[in-house]
Amino acid sequence: MIADILKRLAAPAPEPLTPADARLALAALLVRLARSDGDYAAVEIARIDALLADRYGLLPGQAKTLRAQAEALEAQAPDTVRFTRAIKDAVDHDDRLDVIEALWEIVLADGARDEDEDALMRLVAPMLGITDRDSNLARQRVEANL
Repeated sequence: MIADILKRLAAPAPEPLTPADARLALAALLVRLARSDGDYAAVEIARIDALLADRYGLLPGQAKTLRAQAEALEAQAPDTVRFTRAIKDAVDHDDRLDVIEALWEIVLADGARDEDEDALMRLVAPMLGITDRDSNLARQRVEANL
């Protein structure tokens, strides 16, 4: 499954992902963001599991399995651009705002904003078609709920 997704993402003109593959790509993006500061903390892992369970109606074990698959995909994937393009193509604009909020939840999960995580957020948000202003508003909503 992972090899198939990687092959499709690497194609010159990739086809839109299936909903299941888009879910895996989003999970891999969450993992990539959590790993971007070199500290893949337990609190970030737990937050990813909770986000996946909530977003997709998964049981805890199913969310952990999806995260494990996403970790494998993220480790093999060449770049963030392809994940982001796949998510943008598979998810409508309003849901992409939810994706940005989920990403900010991972950035803020460990209580510290790292410059590598911030840099990745500045890269990913516009590639998802989300303005800096909307990304900052999403961050503020997440911070208000912590």
